[in-house]
Amino acid sequence: MTELDADLDHIIPSSVLPPSWAKLVVGFVSLVCFARSYDGDFVFDDSEAIINNKDLRADTPLGDLWHHDFWGSRLSSNTSHKSYRPLTVLTFRINYYLSGGFHPMSFHVINILLHGGISVLMVDVFSVLFGGLQYTSKGRRLNLAPRSSLLAALLFAVHPVHTECVAGVVGRADLLGALFFLLSFLGYCKAFRETGNKEGTHSTFWVLLSILLGAVAMLCKEQGITVLGLNAVFDIFVIGKLNVLEMVQKVLHKDKSLENTGILRNGGLLFRMTLLASGGAGVLYMRWKIMGTGPPAFTEVDNPASFADGMLVRAINYNYYYSLNAWLLLCPWWLCFDWSMGCIPLIKSAGDWRVTAPVALWLCLIGLICQALCSEDSHRRRILTLGLGFLIIPFLPASNLFFRVGFVVAERVLYLPSAGYCMLLTFGFGALSKHTKKKKLVAAVVLGILFINMLRCIIRSGEWRNEEQLFRSALSVCPLNAKVHYNVGKNLADKGNQTAAIRYYREAVRLNPKYVHAMNNLGNILKERNELQEAEELLSLAVQIQPDFAAAWMNLGIVQNSLKRFEAAEQSYRTAIKHRRKYPDCYYNLGRLYADLNRHVDALNAWRNATVLKPEHSLAWNNMIILLDNTGNLAQAEAVGREALELIPNDHSLMFSLANVLGKSQKYKESEALFLKAIKAHPNAASYHGNLAVLYHRWGHLDLAKKHYEISLQLDPTALGTKENYGLLRRKLEQMQKKNV
Repeated sequence: MTELDADLDHIIPSSVLPPSWAKLVVGFVSLVCFARSYDGDFVFDDSEAIINNKDLRADTPLGDLWHHDFWGSRLSSNTSHKSYRPLTVLTFRINYYLSGGFHPMSFHVINILLHGGISVLMVDVFSVLFGGLQYTSKGRRLNLAPRSSLLAALLFAVHPVHTECVAGVVGRADLLGALFFLLSFLGYCKAFRETGNKEGTHSTFWVLLSILLGAVAMLCKEQGITVLGLNAVFDIFVIGKLNVLEMVQKVLHKDKSLENTGILRNGGLLFRMTLLASGGAGVLYMRWKIMGTGPPAFTEVDNPASFADGMLVRAINYNYYYSLNAWLLLCPWWLCFDWSMGCIPLIKSAGDWRVTAPVALWLCLIGLICQALCSEDSHRRRILTLGLGFLIIPFLPASNLFFRVGFVVAERVLYLPSAGYCMLLTFGFGALSKHTKKKKLVAAVVLGILFINMLRCIIRSGEWRNEEQLFRSALSVCPLNAKVHYNVGKNLADKGNQTAAIRYYREAVRLNPKYVHAMNNLGNILKERNELQEAEELLSLAVQIQPDFAAAWMNLGIVQNSLKRFEAAEQSYRTAIKHRRKYPDCYYNLGRLYADLNRHVDALNAWRNATVLKPEHSLAWNNMIILLDNTGNLAQAEAVGREALELIPNDHSLMFSLANVLGKSQKYKESEALFLKAIKAHPNAASYHGNLAVLYHRWGHLDLAKKHYEISLQLDPTALGTKENYGLLRRKLEQMQKKNV
């Protein structure tokens, strides 16, 4: 038993120490924490990564996954996010196939089970980290550290900062990356078990397999490649038994025995370091080649510190971000789905009180690093070194040190670093227990932290179940975040509450006067409420700030069309298409403009372009049929209608439009069949019954005409045309009755 395990004796009961029991407890607790999210919706980024991602659909070749980013865009595109995670997207695709569509429950269940499996795996990982790799002559590992590994795994399993990864479906990238990260680390440890107690020897197969698993981890999430760095630290400090303090003393005293230091003469270690370095370099080179172009282009709102003037200001703010990440690990009570857009104002002077946070962080880190490198206790050196390694190394890709990242703070990137934090916290509890007589109080604190974190996980999982709760939960955490107000407004607008949505959109624009997406959405609502002047002002400002914002140009064109400013509207539509060539909705609206101007050929061409780009564009098909019908081109209208129904066979509005054309062409039987099919799909449409009645009226089926006129008038008593036709039918029926008499 290790010394740390002895110190934790009063916290972890001996009844749960067998590995199978420990793993069962950890797995059960991890599932309880996040089970509440199992029936949640697709929220926030899930829409883009899952619902709008064509790579999940069967008609997309599997090979495209290797050329597209996480969101389904081509990696070679300048607009690509460059997040290359094909294996994660592949699991989404399998999920989609097995569940028969976009049913979020199956996606959420997989995430919950993945976190449970990773938490269980953590028991073995922490056992190695705390206990080391010492074996008996029969190959059995000594010092399993059952108490410390169980406590650290429990702290990991219940940490609330994991909620985003588990409850948000896109968090699967972090979960899969973590899974293969841990398997790579355990595989690297296996390289030394296979050789028994022979010092300096290893199994090259397991080292290579570890590198391969690291590459797989990177194909799930970019952080995964950092496992090779952790393996190197483990090898140098645990297998190679490097004592930095001893080496420094020998250098200072010019001790000749330095040349005989084992680690410097260890050929096996140098060979393994070469394998890790070359393997990592090869994987990174392939990743760079696949990206095709340079790094992604992020904007100032994504990561304002990286755009700050002066190296010192950037450095201070980066370090402040590190301290916020550390605070989320220490006190994960204030959690937010997004920390950008003014949520964390920049530190612009040394007089800002917030500079104390990075100072405090670095004092703690320097103290821990000194203990990790200079302590005379080899057990303490190992635990602190590996704990810091697990905390810092996986976080490096998110640190802005090597390249600009597209976020300020992201809870998801703390999934793996939290393992290092849990290890250090467990060590701290052991040290505290050793130096205090109030051991029951320490036990109570540990149990209290576990219980509070479990409760926070359950509450936070509930907030991730739908967008309304998720977005509203952020208002109290980041009230200065324009994106939070924008998302609350968008959610309200989707539910039809335009008045409340306007209020949140206006606040988003106030907080960020250059927030073009908020301006665009606000302009859209004002357009629908016929507040056209303000809508035009907002949309004009949006395209002035971002000239290539195609959606805003299109919406500006719609407003200008409503204001009868047709030339300006056409120019806005053309500009939108210039910036987004494949824009079916814009072609549709351009066609409406031409129809209003009686430019029928241009209108038909615009709508045809819309249907070529989007064959299921029902409105464009319908408008073509109606325009051809109204201009007397019945044969062409019929041909277009049949073409449309072949592509969209269940669209009742297309059935209705084609039925009208067929009726005018005296193809009564076929017209009747389409009308009845449309009515079956949409029985409460008054116009469907009214036009079917007109068909029967022409056809001479007067009783059926009377029946459907009456149904139509019941559904819409204000329909003047139907009233007039019904009156004509009734007079005709009365005349027929008089003749019969």
